[in-house]
Amino acid sequence: MVKIAIDAMGGDFGPAPIVQGTLLALKKKDFTPVLVGKKSEILPLLPKRYRDKILIVEAGDVIAMSDAATDAVKRKESSIYKAVELVKSGEADGVVSAGHSGATMTLATLRLGRLKGISRPALVTLMPTKTGRRSVVLDVGANVDSKAEHLAEFAVMGGCYAEDVLGVEEPSIGLLANGEEDSKGNEVTKAAFKLLQGYRGFKGNVEGGDIFNGSCDVITCDGFVGNLVLKTSEGVASTISILIKDYIKKSPIRITGALLMRKVFKLLKKEIDYAEVGGAPLIGIKGCAIVSHGKSNAKAVKNAIYQAISYVDTGVNEHIVTRVAELKNKEV
Repeated sequence: MVKIAIDAMGGDFGPAPIVQGTLLALKKKDFTPVLVGKKSEILPLLPKRYRDKILIVEAGDVIAMSDAATDAVKRKESSIYKAVELVKSGEADGVVSAGHSGATMTLATLRLGRLKGISRPALVTLMPTKTGRRSVVLDVGANVDSKAEHLAEFAVMGGCYAEDVLGVEEPSIGLLANGEEDSKGNEVTKAAFKLLQGYRGFKGNVEGGDIFNGSCDVITCDGFVGNLVLKTSEGVASTISILIKDYIKKSPIRITGALLMRKVFKLLKKEIDYAEVGGAPLIGIKGCAIVSHGKSNAKAVKNAIYQAISYVDTGVNEHIVTRVAELKNKEV
């Protein structure tokens, strides 16, 4: 049975939503949760009927959002350190944390290590498209600066994720640029284009709109650009909802049409709501780590756990190692 280590102390609201999300996940999925944190705070939140189904590992320290990510490596009694160590030792198959994202990524990378052939791990996010199927975008924040070979590796990893976890047959892969023409992009993306030419599913450069129109399954970019795309998308959906509310107030005569529009944008906002997805997988490490939003509620935690279980069950990491070797053999 899959075991998932869950950082019970890392979120903005303490262990309550983490524990509640774990209980929600247990109602639907057959797995063993390992809650890592202060037992004195976790145990009172667990109904008696669930106490024999959930393991608790004591951790007295918590990495605060204001702490430096590098501090996490030294703080071996912290909840996130101990949760990652459970994966490293084989006592858990994956880790989920809504705590300090930098600390989670740093520990997962340094303690678990990178997959063979992978230079840098990447954060994955799923974006809504007009087809109803989500597109895979990476990297969205693990790497601010990336080299061409990193972008090529991201493309391979994203393709494997789409195929194995999302069930997309022969996923198409695009390189995010300022135009679809082969000549577009900066020096890094142009070099990455050459590395990816001829690789299975690679369709060339794509533009920002292709993230949402369903024309491409996987979009690869560096973490600086990807994070801007993610935050901008969230902001657009939220702002449009606010504008529609103002529109209704100012034009009561058009209230019916406005209400319909508002409903549409509520659905859009839901599609890119972090709670619906649960978190971002850190892909390219030996193991599974899901990085969740600090403000995660119980629903978000539940979905993050679902992601971790699915990631482990599909064996996507083995697939990545094989495919990245194919890419590098092609380059030679």
